[in-house]
Amino acid sequence: MHSTQLEVLNGIRSSLLNGFKVTLVSVAQTWGASPRPVGALLAINSNAQIFGSVSGGCVEDDLIHKLSENPVTSPRIQLYGETDAERQRFGLPCGGTMKLILEPITNLEEVEELIGVIHNRTIVSRTLNLDTATVTTATVNNQATPQFFDDAEHGTKWINIFGPCHQLIVIGAGQTSEYLANMALALEYKIHIIDPRPEYHQHWSIEDVQVHTQYPDDAIAKIGIDQRTAVVALTHDLKLDDLALIAALNSKAFYIGALGSNKTTANRKQRLQEHFGFNEATLNKLHGPVGLPIGSKTPPEIALSVLAEITAVKNSL
Repeated sequence: MHSTQLEVLNGIRSSLLNGFKVTLVSVAQTWGASPRPVGALLAINSNAQIFGSVSGGCVEDDLIHKLSENPVTSPRIQLYGETDAERQRFGLPCGGTMKLILEPITNLEEVEELIGVIHNRTIVSRTLNLDTATVTTATVNNQATPQFFDDAEHGTKWINIFGPCHQLIVIGAGQTSEYLANMALALEYKIHIIDPRPEYHQHWSIEDVQVHTQYPDDAIAKIGIDQRTAVVALTHDLKLDDLALIAALNSKAFYIGALGSNKTTANRKQRLQEHFGFNEATLNKLHGPVGLPIGSKTPPEIALSVLAEITAVKNSL
């Protein structure tokens, strides 16, 4: 699974290598309903090719018409939806207004470095100074968010965040895991399924999912857990689930969950505390019973509740 950012950067890279001029469009601010979040990217080259999206189709046609024939030569701001007539013309929902940053991209080395950032699962801020047309980058943590400044203290600056897609490590290759993987792929997660049991993993058939047949502790050590990783244990097999949870609780994973009843969860936490020395604060990171309480009964409903809870935690709701 490739992130949208990687898709855009690869498109820019290919365009530059083929001699096309490129304009990068970024969503810097929104008011009202927004079809794409702040930080969303769109690249348009002088061959009228596009990569990514900033509005889900509302303003792309206008941008393609303007920027494929006349790529920008310096950074500038473009507003869409300032008037009712303009919002109706472009189909922006619910009275929404968008502030876009348009900038020329000519530095292939910078693009390669950002692609490397994503492949290496690191996170950086990219600061564009619109007054001087200069760009700087710095390593940041997972809590960093895109920001736009236009004041005396900062000048006019656009700070976007580049990093890898989130990854989801699922323990167990059963039916619930299949539904969870399919749903999470639609949200651009990189999926790892871990299950050493042949009767489960040998029939796995979902594309774009990596299946690991080692025991969870060995597989997780190979995969690596970072601050954009969620870990969910779904096997009901204590020796498998606990191996994964021990590794996850010792990591920077933003979400850790395990299937089981309230009683099973209480027993699990007691076991992890007594035998592995986890304190209460660390055990509070474990979501169990896993998922939002939506009355889930079937495997797809359970998968939906799990992914909904992961999404809520990721978005800090």
